[in-house]
Amino acid sequence: MALHPDLKFPTPHELDTLTPGELAGRMNALSGTLGARLGIEFTEVSRERVVARMPVEGNRQPAGRLHGGANLALAEELASVGSWMNLDPTRQVAVGVDLNGTHVRGVTGGWVTGEGTLAYRGRTVLVWAIEVKDERGRVTSLARCTCNVIAVGA
Repeated sequence: MALHPDLKFPTPHELDTLTPGELAGRMNALSGTLGARLGIEFTEVSRERVVARMPVEGNRQPAGRLHGGANLALAEELASVGSWMNLDPTRQVAVGVDLNGTHVRGVTGGWVTGEGTLAYRGRTVLVWAIEVKDERGRVTSLARCTCNVIAVGA
C-alpha cells in the first residue's frame, strides 16, 4: 500500500508538542484524494478528537441538499485521520471497515463541520463517533466509523 506522497505524519514528539491546529495543517491539501475533491478542511487533529469542515456547495444531491454520501465521506475521513494519529506510520495504517450514519437535518448552503471523537481504541480496531453540524451548530448527521489497523505493505 502506497501512502500519499504529501502526507506528513507527525513524530511521537510532534504529537506531544504541536497544537491540534498545527497537526491539522498537515492533513489539508492532499491532492488527488476524495477529501480534497469534497473540499474538506481540517481545523483540529489530535489522538482523541478530529475536527474538519466541508462546503455544501459542490456536494449537493439533485434535490439541492448536502449529499448524505458526502457527509459519510467526511465522517470516514475524520475517523481515518484520527486513527492514524494513534499508530506508528512506519509500520501501520488505518482503514475504514464499517461506517453507518443517520442524517437528521438537511443542509442547503454554507459549511458543515464534523467532529470525530475516539470512542474505543484497541490494538487492531479503533471506533469513532462523529457529529456533523451546520453553521448554526445544529446536528445534521450522526455517524460511527470503525477502522482496522493493518501493517504497511499488507
